[in-house]
Amino acid sequence: MAFLEKPSPGRVLLDDTVALTALIEASQNLHSHTVSGISLPLPPKKLLGNMDREFIAERQRGLQAYLDFITQHHILATCELVKKFLDTNNYSANYTEIALQQVSMFFRSDLKWEVLEPLKDIGWRIRKKYFLIKNKEQPKERQVLSWVDLGPDKFLSDKDLQSTMKLLTSLSNPYIHPVTFASTGESSALVIRMFNEKGSLRDQISKVKPKEAFMKKYSNPKKTHGLELQHIRMYGRQILEVLKFLHDKGFPYGHLHASNVVIEDSTCKLLDIENSLLGLPSYYRPYITQFRKINTTESIDVYSFGHLLYEMTYGRPPDAVPVDQYPPIPYTSVVSVLQSILSTEACKTGMPTVAQLMQTSLFSDVLLSHSEKLQFKIPAKLRDALKTAKESLEKRLQEEQKMNHQYRRLTRAQSHHGSEEEKKKRKILARKKSRQSAYENEEDLPVKYNNNSGKSLTPV
Repeated sequence: MAFLEKPSPGRVLLDDTVALTALIEASQNLHSHTVSGISLPLPPKKLLGNMDREFIAERQRGLQAYLDFITQHHILATCELVKKFLDTNNYSANYTEIALQQVSMFFRSDLKWEVLEPLKDIGWRIRKKYFLIKNKEQPKERQVLSWVDLGPDKFLSDKDLQSTMKLLTSLSNPYIHPVTFASTGESSALVIRMFNEKGSLRDQISKVKPKEAFMKKYSNPKKTHGLELQHIRMYGRQILEVLKFLHDKGFPYGHLHASNVVIEDSTCKLLDIENSLLGLPSYYRPYITQFRKINTTESIDVYSFGHLLYEMTYGRPPDAVPVDQYPPIPYTSVVSVLQSILSTEACKTGMPTVAQLMQTSLFSDVLLSHSEKLQFKIPAKLRDALKTAKESLEKRLQEEQKMNHQYRRLTRAQSHHGSEEEKKKRKILARKKSRQSAYENEEDLPVKYNNNSGKSLTPV
């Protein structure tokens, strides 16, 4: 089964009446069922004359612009209604119902757990569902259970995946949110963690309630604010420390973003470190596939760190990437780090490593208070399996980047060939060739006449 967490970056084209009708229906559903706070550029309707050829063409252009807006918006592009319109075959299942069935089977096999409430749509993945639960032996503690389908980048064998997931419960790092329970089935996985009442770092930046739907919270937040420099430096250094820890262990992450970070006692803790094991695409994959230099899990982590640093600084994600112009702030040391990761030059030629970022003036003198022992023992055989899986994941990414590069080249060539300026050039060239051909024909006539005359006078 295909697993498309985000629409492909290539432009989706509307070229028939059926597509137009389907998009109008999807648009109405998007407006009525989604509280996004975004003004969507849906073209106006017309009661009379709505079958005129000119109006239909105008309406089609407007709907094309509307579809471009939605598919290029990082959050709207994750909406289930949009995905069903673009790829009905792969998004027709009721994932909430599937998740409930799988979770119910788990609770029947382990009676100490009890579901308190479903946390509807708090994440951006369609195939990932959350439930607030409690352990009957510790009834005052609230924990969150996440269920998710395995993704296309799952390259570990079932046995190795199960073994690695079990290892996560023994992982000890002050900057990683502990895993209470983790298990995988034939096609899905289930993970339990403690529930953080304050929500994620993005919840705190956006000043929203953690249990609200992802699209409602983040599509167009009104009260965002950046962090103070001391918090940017502290949180940034803590995150770099945990990234280095995972890289040194040969453990692929690739899922760093503000919704995967929680703050507890002024300490950042990463969530969802199992995502790469389960084969799930990165939150930033639509961006990453555009840049062929971001082709390893380490470089994905650095690129994602750039996005997180931007969000911590400005209180919102960048409007577009690459980022070459930055809003004015008094933190010049922050901007220099952002430029080294998110600029056009960095995305084309390569970004710094985690170790190099830790040596910048922004993070080098940050003092860390945690001194507990770090624990994450991975057996040699499993370490080799992780290495092979990581290489397969990176190979698939590089193949997708190559395809996107070829597609963009073809699109640019077609756009250039179909431009008005190019059409004028071809018309001018055609006229020149036509004149040249006519001129040559005129010159050839006397020659042919003379040749024929000469032949008739030649004696036999």
